[in-house]
Amino acid sequence: MRRRAAFAGLLLLTGCASGPSLENRGDVTAPPGDSRHLTVGSAGFTESDLLATMYALLLERAGYRTSMLTVANRELYEPALESGQIDVVPEYAATFADWLNAKADGPDAPPVGSPDLDITMRALRELAAPRGLVVLDPGRAVDQNAFAVTAAYARKHRLRTLSDLGRSGLPVRLAAGDECVRRPYCEPGLRRTYGIDITAVDPKGVGTTQAKLAVQSGRDQMLLTTTTDATLDEFGLVLLADDRHLQNADHIVPVVNRSRAGSERVATALDALNKVLTTADLASMNRQVDSWRRLPEDVARTYLKDEGLLERPSGARR
Repeated sequence: MRRRAAFAGLLLLTGCASGPSLENRGDVTAPPGDSRHLTVGSAGFTESDLLATMYALLLERAGYRTSMLTVANRELYEPALESGQIDVVPEYAATFADWLNAKADGPDAPPVGSPDLDITMRALRELAAPRGLVVLDPGRAVDQNAFAVTAAYARKHRLRTLSDLGRSGLPVRLAAGDECVRRPYCEPGLRRTYGIDITAVDPKGVGTTQAKLAVQSGRDQMLLTTTTDATLDEFGLVLLADDRHLQNADHIVPVVNRSRAGSERVATALDALNKVLTTADLASMNRQVDSWRRLPEDVARTYLKDEGLLERPSGARR
């Protein structure tokens, strides 16, 4: 049976901790654990809720009892994951690697995430291991920064990729977060990697309705969003392909507490999702929740059933 708890009801950062602290960082030598009851964490936004729900359903199918806990702040849920108060969370490979690196070596530490998934995963696992965390294999689904224009603008100027936009020489006013002017994967990267003429950054946020309306109206020509944005079609927007791989490898990865959920059985249960879940699948599920107002659990369960991941194995006892 699964239950959902709110963060306010738990003392996540106090009490006993079963994971290693950074003050005592060293080799983690305890054998991987296999607790019967596992708490799956969500960061509280639609996509994280969907992934956490699918993790919980797959773990239940593998014989575990699960609870779900929503903690909408990485600064809080990552220590809870280390301590064993949360056992499993969905994460994003490059983003989590850079976050752990900054936590370990300071905010000015050079980033370790990269567009190369293998390099990113090696760095992430090296950073996670001393904290008692295991990063399981990544799947095909990727949620990374992406840039969108109107479909009409793309047709008029024959744009399919960011390289096409750079070659066009068109002046581009970009709707994005205000940090875009200094982030290497936003305005500076678009200039350096693609030669795009960014005339200004309109600080309307990442993938917000305001940003989409600004591009739809022609006030801005392009917006910063993500590859799993569920509502682009509603605004007549299309993504331009990141054909020179400016963005980092933010593949979806399960991260588990080694002492409680580091078993091969947990890894096998969650890896089943890796084999089927694509970026397009995730965007479709986000749309069903955000636009169609379906419940994340209903969407997640339907998807897993459609993919044959919730069917009982042949001969299984009820």
